[in-house]
Amino acid sequence: MVKAELKEAKIFSLAQVVDRCIVVIEELAGPRLVPIWIGIFEGGAIAAELTGQEPPRPMTHDLMATMLKKLDAKIERVVITDLKDNTYFAEVHIQHHDKIFVVDSRPSDALALAVRSRCTMFVSEVVFKKCPELLKPISEDEVKSFKEELKNMKPEDFFRDLKRSKDKETE
Repeated sequence: MVKAELKEAKIFSLAQVVDRCIVVIEELAGPRLVPIWIGIFEGGAIAAELTGQEPPRPMTHDLMATMLKKLDAKIERVVITDLKDNTYFAEVHIQHHDKIFVVDSRPSDALALAVRSRCTMFVSEVVFKKCPELLKPISEDEVKSFKEELKNMKPEDFFRDLKRSKDKETE
């Protein structure tokens, strides 16, 4: 199996849209963006850490990060690895002494752990190739417009447009 090229990334934005959230990941050394629809609670877990909120009791991702630390392990990186049938896939790479363990994960959980551990995030080139091309906005107005478009878009709409663009390529 050929390993896909990984692009370093970070969270570009996080927005709540009715009953779900959209986390947008940006390629650091390039212009591309990847929008990932996640659950409202998962979005809240990411937002809480990004804004420095401290819950009175540990939330699930805080608990996991603390457990890893107590076991002398650390999250080395997270990778958004693939996109299949409108579903994103991710991995959490955990380092324990001289070994790396790769754990399958939902992207939302991987990202929630990444922001807590301040580890490096990556997106596989495979994911960028499977997504419709979204480029980083360059002005305030473009950022606002992009966020408004995402608020009105459902995951099915995003992937329907992907199918249309691929159908046009094959014509």
